[in-house]
Formats: sequence, structure tokens, C-alpha cells
Amino acid sequence: MSNLNDNQRFKAKIGNKNYTFVGKSSFEHMKTVTDLMNNQLEQIKDLSPSISNEDASILLAFNAISDQLKMQQKLNKMTENNDDKENKG
Repeated sequence: MSNLNDNQRFKAKIGNKNYTFVGKSSFEHMKTVTDLMNNQLEQIKDLSPSISNEDASILLAFNAISDQLKMQQKLNKMTENNDDKENKG
């Protein structure tokens, strides 16, 4: 059985292309990421059928990084609020 500290190979089909990723994430994590990516690519293609696969992928990446930045800002604000409460109490 693989330890999460060991690099693992994960084969995924995203869009119509096959990829092999190497990393420390679990199979379940990588499967979930692959499923979410395929669902979001399908949604983008449904909303804009003439969009190229490359442009759909760029839009997906842009949206993912935008969401990541928003979540980081929320986390920073929550951490800051907790630090303020601890300093007052």
C-alpha cells in the first residue's frame, strides 16, 4: 500500500486527452479533481459550443485560480478575525 508521502502515478482522461499525473495526492482526490474538471469543461462547452478546447481549458484554469484566490482571502480574513478576538480576550 502506498504512503501519501510517496509519489504516485495517476492516469486521467480530461476532455478527450489522456494524461498521467505524478504527485502525493490520494487516488480518491485525483479522481474527484478529474471528475470536477470534466464536469466544468462540459458546462463551458455547453454554454459556448464554438469555444476551442484550449480556450475552454484556459477559462477553466482562470476560474479555478480566481476561486482559489477568493477562498484564500476569506481564510485570511477569518484568521485575522480570530487573531483579533484572541488578542482582546
